[in-house]
This record gives sequence, C-alpha cells and structure tokens, in this order.
Amino acid sequence: MKQIEKISENNHFTAVNVGKFEDVMDYTLIHPINKKLVEGKVFLKDATNATGTEISFNQLSPRSEQPYFHIHRKNEETYIILKGFGFFQVDEECFEIKEGSVIRVAPSGKRGICNTSNGTMNYMVIQSKEYSLEEHTTADGERLPVEPKWR
Repeated sequence: MKQIEKISENNHFTAVNVGKFEDVMDYTLIHPINKKLVEGKVFLKDATNATGTEISFNQLSPRSEQPYFHIHRKNEETYIILKGFGFFQVDEECFEIKEGSVIRVAPSGKRGICNTSNGTMNYMVIQSKEYSLEEHTTADGERLPVEPKWR
C-alpha cells in the first residue's frame, strides 16, 4: 500500500506529496461503511491536518463506475475531472463529463460517476460543510511584504 509523503510542516502548514496522478491506483483503503477494499482513492484531510475540507484524489479504471450512489448529511462535494470522460448522475439527471468538468453537489444530491473511456479517469473531490464559506478569494486576503526565499 502506497503511503503519503510528508514534505514539511509547522504550526501554519502541512505539505505532502501523493505522487503522480496516474499512480493514485496504488493507494488502497478499507471503506469505513461496507468494509470493502477500495483501490484508487487517497484522502488528504488527516495527512494535511485540514480543519475545513476533505480532499481526495481518485481513479476509475477504464469502462468502470463507482460501485454505489451516495449522499452526505452536511457536506457538499465538488468533483473536478482531471483526465478521462464519462457520465455523472445527480438524482435523476445524468450528463456527460470530461477533463475540465467541475460538478458541485449539495449534500442531499444522490451522486454517482462512471468512466466510459478506454483510459483511467483521474478526478479530485473537495468536500466541505455546506454554507460554511463566509468570505472567499480576494475578499479574505491581505498582501504582505514578504521576500520570497526562492529568489
């Protein structure tokens, strides 16, 4: 089983490396509900000490599908398709997805994904509590006079 590499950390950050996207299938975990082995999924919340999001990198083998539909109680999910194509279904609506597709799903949306391509599908999922983002982008930022060490 592949392990996440910790790059660096202190009180203000944690940096990790999961490796190449095409190697995500090397990660495995035991699903907490159905207790079955899941290949091609790596969660980052614990590895990065995140407090407001869960991020996962995922792979679907060629011509396969996520083996179940699911909902969440509190968290919305945003799926970002990095490679491949197929279909995504939320409730009764099914639509095509491809590299560059981004799908936000409310907690109660019944969701599922399938890969219809002949190659592996890579995608990222960002999960956060619905309505928890109070400020975003530049509204929450402040520029600081810090000299970069990489120069």
